[in-house]
Amino acid sequence: MVELKNISKTFKENIILNNINLKINKGELVVLIGPSGCGKTTTLKMINKLILPSSGEILINGKNILEEDTIELRRNMGYVIQQTGLFPHMTVGENIGLIPHIQKWPKEHIMDKIVELLKLVEMEPEEYMNRYPAELSGGQQQRIGVARAFATNPDIILMDEPFSALDPITRSQLQDELYNLQHELKKTIIFVTHDMDEALKLGDRICIMKDGDILQYDTPENILKNPANDFVEEFVGKNRIWNQPEFIKAKDIMIPEPVKTIGSRTLLQGLEIMKNNKVDSILIVNREHKLQGIVTLKQLRKNTEMKLTLSEIMDTDYQTVSMENSLIDILKVMNDYHLGYIPVTDDTKRLVGLITKNSLLSVMSSQYLDQEVGI
Repeated sequence: MVELKNISKTFKENIILNNINLKINKGELVVLIGPSGCGKTTTLKMINKLILPSSGEILINGKNILEEDTIELRRNMGYVIQQTGLFPHMTVGENIGLIPHIQKWPKEHIMDKIVELLKLVEMEPEEYMNRYPAELSGGQQQRIGVARAFATNPDIILMDEPFSALDPITRSQLQDELYNLQHELKKTIIFVTHDMDEALKLGDRICIMKDGDILQYDTPENILKNPANDFVEEFVGKNRIWNQPEFIKAKDIMIPEPVKTIGSRTLLQGLEIMKNNKVDSILIVNREHKLQGIVTLKQLRKNTEMKLTLSEIMDTDYQTVSMENSLIDILKVMNDYHLGYIPVTDDTKRLVGLITKNSLLSVMSSQYLDQEVGI
């Protein structure tokens, strides 16, 4: 774990960081973001002692880094910067194997690591190992920079706007590759960017900074749904959550009190409930509100015996979603099964809501109107 405790940094009379506190858990990818001059890069560079704090302490696994050997600290951290930092007179293989070579790894071990890392960043070892950085594209150079950061299998990797100079397509590809690497290797990554789309795409948590202060440190979902203040809302972008449908959950868009009843009701009673509520289906639950089945108006009209109970004709072969399913998941299920509605249940199968095509259209159209009038 990386922990910054009461960290301040002043330069002459300028306050760069103002008594910030930050905890980064092992295996998390945390993004530092904010406008220019907010202190995000200063914060990153303090973690490997490129910049020292004016006050406060930085702990890695409970140990104060100021008491650690600086060279050893840096050798045990990966560091990726915007300009790649590759040595132009060294081949790709030599660049990746530099720190293992300094640490006197056996040659065969270094070679195995170079091959492994080139494959990890999807570059064929035989094709690229003996090339020089000048022979590579910007995206390829940045891949080598990422591979070199992983060379000594460090627990912590620092990344300072590593993809910002790349074209949009290459940048998106490298973001995907980093996400996949992180998912596989579970490193602790602190990533600085000025791009909110990149932060949302990569971060387990996002730290939004301004004028040396941390304004909000939270999951992408919570930042989108509950911005801490007006600045965060403006910085993130109002209504941006609608551009990130994976963060829109069933619980955000469901009808919370769907029309429901118990299965012992007669068909006649069920028909009256539907008429009174102006719906064409009714959800059947037990006394604990657990979903048992669904009855539609079409089913009722097929059965002329009004004394039958709803449980006798209800459809028990139905699809549901959980409260945490995303809008993407919901639309896929509804499309795959040609559904006009889908119940929402909790972990115990208790009915908690309903999503219908009409309710989806209503929510999405109201969002469109909000954007049009600038609400």
